[in-house]
Amino acid sequence: MIDLRLLRQFVAVAEEQHFHRAAARLHMSQPPLTAAIRRLEEQVGALLVMRGHRTVGLTAAGQVLLVEARRTLQQAENALDATREAAAGRSGRVRVAYVGSALYGRLPQVIRAFRRSHPQVRLELREATSRQQQHMLAKGDVDLGVLIPPIPTSPAMQLQDFDVDALAIALPHAHPLASIVSLRMEDLAAEEFVSWPAMEGEGFHSHVKRQCVAAGFMPKVVQEAHGMHAVLSLVAVETGIAIVPASMAGFRDTEVCYRPVQSEDARFSLSFCLRTDVDNPAVHAFVGTARGA
Repeated sequence: MIDLRLLRQFVAVAEEQHFHRAAARLHMSQPPLTAAIRRLEEQVGALLVMRGHRTVGLTAAGQVLLVEARRTLQQAENALDATREAAAGRSGRVRVAYVGSALYGRLPQVIRAFRRSHPQVRLELREATSRQQQHMLAKGDVDLGVLIPPIPTSPAMQLQDFDVDALAIALPHAHPLASIVSLRMEDLAAEEFVSWPAMEGEGFHSHVKRQCVAAGFMPKVVQEAHGMHAVLSLVAVETGIAIVPASMAGFRDTEVCYRPVQSEDARFSLSFCLRTDVDNPAVHAFVGTARGA
C-alpha cells in the first residue's frame, strides 16, 4: 500500500516539474521531498522522475502513476466528503411512515423544508397505521414513524411530540344531521358508524370511544376500513358516519360534511416515533427540521 502523502508529493513534483517549487507548494524543504520520491520509486520498483539540472520530467511509468495518483487522491477526497456529509445528516436515506391524517397537518411543510435544506438525502414516504408503523420500526423497515400515541411502552422506541389535531364528525351531505351546524356527540347515539380496527390505531380508537361513552352511548360500528381515507370514502357513499381527524375536513368535501366535536378533550397528539438503538444523522436532521418548521 502506498501512503497517500507520497502520492500527493509525487503529483506536486510532476505538476511543478521542479523539486524546489514542489517543496514550496507542499510547505516543506527540498531534501525530505527528494527522499520521499526516491522512497516511492523503491516501493513501485521503477524510476518515475527523470532528474535534470533544474527541472524534472516523468518516465513512462511516472506518467501512468500521475494519472492514477490524481484519480486516487480525488477518490480519497470524495470518500472523506461523503463521510462528513453522512455524519452531518446531509446525505443518506430517511424512510418515514405516517398515518394518513398527518399529510393534512404539519408534515407536508416539514417535508418541503427538509427537501430544500437536505437535497442529497433520499426521502422515502409510506402511509401506514400506527400499529403497522410499530412493526415496521421494530423490523428496521422504516427509520421514523409519525403516529398517534400511546404505543406499548418499550425501551427500544422513543416518542417525540410533533403535531396536534382534533376530532370531527363526518357525515354524508344527504344525512339528516348534516344540516345541524352545532352537532353534539349525543345526537349520534342512534347512528351507524364506519370505523377502523382498534388494533390498527389504539390511541385514536380509544380517544373516539371516550367521546362516545362520555355522550352516553357505545358506537354501533357497521363497517370497518383500514385507513382514514377508506373510512371517509365509505362515509361518502353513505355507509355510515365516522369520527375522524379534523385536519382531513377537506377530503371529499363535496360528498362529506364535517362538524367539529364539541368537547374540551377533542384534541389529540401526533408523535414522531424512532428507535433508540439506531443512530441515523439524517433522521435526526429531519426531526430537527420539524422543530424549526
